[in-house]
Amino acid sequence: QVQLAESGGGLVQPGGSLRLSCAGSGFVFSDSGMAWHRRVPGKRLEFVAVITSGGATNAIDSVKGRFTISRDNDKNMVFLQMNSLKPADTGVYYCQRVGTQDWGQGTQVTVSS
Repeated sequence: QVQLAESGGGLVQPGGSLRLSCAGSGFVFSDSGMAWHRRVPGKRLEFVAVITSGGATNAIDSVKGRFTISRDNDKNMVFLQMNSLKPADTGVYYCQRVGTQDWGQGTQVTVSS
């Protein structure tokens, strides 16, 4: 059974940082691309960043230079390092196994003073 579990969300002031983690199990993690998405209040689900099984990365323009996606295949984990956070980054962040309907339960990120 595939499971994805996010952690690391919370309340942070503008300009602050958070590191999200997603632990995967029930599949060959090293063979899977992994992505982060977010649901911003009042908006549709939005793709944020992706990392392929080979380690190539991509992200939406609004987070480039601020967010970094990475993975640790030994620990079956994918991370999203978020720096210089803005109120517009507030939302529920989900990890997804690329190309599947495997999603985590989400973790809330709130950027507010």
